[in-house]
Amino acid sequence: MDISVQSVADADPATGRQAFRIAETLIEGFNKHYRLFRESSASAKTLFERGDWPAVQRAVRERIQFYDDRVAETVERLHREFHAETIDDMVWRQAKLYYIGLLTNHSQPELAETFFNSVFCRILHRTYFHNDFIFVRPAISTEYIESDPPAYRCYYPDVDEFRAAIRRIFLDFGWQRDFAALDADVERILRAVRDYFPELPRREVNFQVQVLSSAFYRNKAAYVIGKVVNGSNEYPFAVPVLHDPHGRLVVDTILLDPGLISLLFSLSRAYFMVDMQVPANTIQFLRSIMPHKPRAELYSMLGLGKQGKTSFYRGLFSHLHHSADRFIIAPGIKGLVMLVFTLPSYPYVFKVIKDKFGATKEVDHATVKRKYQLVKQVDRVGRMADTLEFSQVALPKNRLSPELIEELRREIPSLLEEEGDELVIQHLYIERRMEPLNLYLERAEKAGRDDLIEEAVIEYGNAIRELAIANIFPGDMLWKNFGVTRYGRVVFYDYDEIEYMTDCNFRRIPPAPNEEAEMSGEPWYSVGRNDVFPEEFAHFLLTSPKIRAAFMKHHADLLDAGFWQRAQEDIRNGAIRDFFPYPEALRFCNRYDTGCPKS
Repeated sequence: MDISVQSVADADPATGRQAFRIAETLIEGFNKHYRLFRESSASAKTLFERGDWPAVQRAVRERIQFYDDRVAETVERLHREFHAETIDDMVWRQAKLYYIGLLTNHSQPELAETFFNSVFCRILHRTYFHNDFIFVRPAISTEYIESDPPAYRCYYPDVDEFRAAIRRIFLDFGWQRDFAALDADVERILRAVRDYFPELPRREVNFQVQVLSSAFYRNKAAYVIGKVVNGSNEYPFAVPVLHDPHGRLVVDTILLDPGLISLLFSLSRAYFMVDMQVPANTIQFLRSIMPHKPRAELYSMLGLGKQGKTSFYRGLFSHLHHSADRFIIAPGIKGLVMLVFTLPSYPYVFKVIKDKFGATKEVDHATVKRKYQLVKQVDRVGRMADTLEFSQVALPKNRLSPELIEELRREIPSLLEEEGDELVIQHLYIERRMEPLNLYLERAEKAGRDDLIEEAVIEYGNAIRELAIANIFPGDMLWKNFGVTRYGRVVFYDYDEIEYMTDCNFRRIPPAPNEEAEMSGEPWYSVGRNDVFPEEFAHFLLTSPKIRAAFMKHHADLLDAGFWQRAQEDIRNGAIRDFFPYPEALRFCNRYDTGCPKS
């Protein structure tokens, strides 16, 4: 018999009553959290109908804090009502078992288990972080939880009704705003399908279209996510619906390529707002159309970041169990603020804030943490990597290279504990691994691939521009602070110096008063804390002739303060630009008409 079950069997009635009340307190805390989370997510439909884009961004930003607020409330209540610091081990074991019972018919059991873990780990030491006390593994299956209404709608169009069925898919979302020309949009969808599938497969007896019941809202778009089932074959699709300049709804394109659909859910973009009674149903559907996308990333992209972390953590330790390589210091130029290491067989990097920073850095630990939190709250526009933040991470020493252990002991002694065969890191960030842009460019130069150099420089400049439009100035714009994804996209990932664009003062260097001043190593002009002189970028970015030629060809204006000042003016005037997570060439107004209106 499990020790926890035996403890309950042996417990006295008073202990059992206390344990049950604790379990009830925990489930009440979670239920309040998810009710507020779902209300916020559901509000995205109304905000989309109104075209209230600032409120959309605000809702996404505010929703991030909901979880930690409810955990803190529940911890405080347990201390106040039960003197949580004095609760003995038997009571906690019983409370966990009662909690499992309360989850038997729950619609979000996996999220509630994670909530239990979060509260428990705020109260007790990490030596209790094992399966007797917390949910190291899930206790409740999420396979067959019913949602009412169902998580997705089914349509069974025959040949004559196919257009009508497509039309009905969009009308069934019940948007309180008219389409500009829905029949024309349906024809464009059919034309795009024929273009993508020149030879349409024969229609089988089981032919249906499945569409998730809630649209996925992000920025200025609502995404219809679904798949066509034709016999044993399935074909995923995603359809973004936008507002036209007159406020009417238009279908912007249909994405049929699984790779492009997967990119919609990239962690370098803002989280979706989706109304979900049973999140596991939505995750299961998304996994059916993106089988290679980790559950951790899908949960995170739906705004369920803590569940994403739980899923990631379980996946990491499962991988450690089934692999034998060692964590090593990440290749590339070492950072002045962060120590970065990686596991070659696992596609992530682990970043720890050093105890002492390089002499040129003017930030402290609290500032760095605020910068990383800021990145989670803003629109990352596909150009900033999201991070998973963890505390008390225990790694087996025999899986860390000697060089890495030595580096950890030297650089982060205040964050490191050694417990037997484990090293415990008090705080770290985890990101998707990318090839550092400086290494990518070096490799391209050695290979004589001028085409790759130019493409990478174009991507780099575009990343800078899009971040600026989204009110983010990277601060440290060195190539090493950007990475290249497997899709060739350049993404920023070093955040210790980022600032809001509107907090910066972009200036031109004034003319030198005389030749002596110009030749001096010291500036002849005053420099404020937030002053930025874009023309100086060339000195540390454009040392390679080939890189310089590509940069000056495509992005010379980034070296002029005027570009940055105009971007600031747009931001201050309230402009919210469109950022399309798919190629502009696929937009219907570019593909089938005469060009898309500018945002």
